[in-house]
Amino acid sequence: MYPEILYSNTFTLLAEAEVGKHFYWDIAGFLVHGQVLVVIWLVLAILIVFSLLGSSNAERIPHGWQNFMESAVEFVTDIAKDQLGESFYKEWIPFIGTLFLFIFGCNWAGAVIPWKLIELPEGEFAAPTNDINTTVALALLTSFAYFYAGLSKKGFGYFKRYIEPIPLLLPINILEDFTKPLSLSFRLFGNVLADELTISVLTSLVPLVIPLPIMLLGIFAGSVQALIFSTLAAAYIAEALE
Repeated sequence: MYPEILYSNTFTLLAEAEVGKHFYWDIAGFLVHGQVLVVIWLVLAILIVFSLLGSSNAERIPHGWQNFMESAVEFVTDIAKDQLGESFYKEWIPFIGTLFLFIFGCNWAGAVIPWKLIELPEGEFAAPTNDINTTVALALLTSFAYFYAGLSKKGFGYFKRYIEPIPLLLPINILEDFTKPLSLSFRLFGNVLADELTISVLTSLVPLVIPLPIMLLGIFAGSVQALIFSTLAAAYIAEALE
């Protein structure tokens, strides 16, 4: 009898870990996910404040926030330089850096801030990257970026790559341009969502001890996902510039 009760309670808790509920805002006739926008604005505000703190009263020997922000810029610069090479990396540092810092901030906001304490009429606050719309938007921006990179360097000659080395590869090369944003968006979305669902279930089952290492693992995984996304974006841009 007791095992049956335990299994029943477990499946009840799993069923309560719902995916896809949102607090909708009606803006000019368009329904948008309000809780996602709020967290995005918060992340952007934090990044802007950190940038201002790091760049105001800059000194030759950095310390405090200036040292922290310069380390972040150097890290992003290394990502761009490793993928794009010495010739092209400088002009793409702002784009690659924005991708990395934004995804990093969103993932950490979902893992560190106790959003569960804030109740909404529908849905809940969480990392914006656990919403497929956010990750698809980031992936499409990356696609536009590497198309722009190829066209700006080679003009319409960029499209010759679709029939190289032989014209028979045209369908495969076209399909590749669809699979790149799909893989970028679903990889980020799936990892962040899976981490939040795991923490939600474990917190419901064992609320004190077990979720803590899982939360730390989620913070680490969120940082890795930001690195992977920005590195792949730089690699795709480098491929277009070859």
